Amino acid sequence: MNKTLTSNAVSAAALALALGTALTLTAAPAAAADDKEQCYGVALKGKNDCAGGPGTSCAGTSKVDYQGTDWKYVPKGSCEKTASPTSPTGFGQLAPFKEKKS
Repeated sequence: MNKTLTSNAVSAAALALALGTALTLTAAPAAAADDKEQCYGVALKGKNDCAGGPGTSCAGTSKVDYQGTDWKYVPKGSCEKTASPTSPTGFGQLAPFKEKKS
């Protein structure tokens, strides 16, 4: 086999391996999200995963604990069992809510 052909074969194999790894890494977060749900009103100040209310934009920007417009990923099925002192029910919600007054 000549050196150019061998070099091209090695390059192609390396590229295929890199692409396969990249595809696997991009699929991992989606798989992780399958066993999680977005739970509103349970994130502590600066610990939200996303969404946003006044003064926030996304992950890590919540200004207060238990903000009803910010969510945190929790294990699927546990949101409505997780305490949230600002929620009308006292527990996390699957949708944004207006916080109750203390």
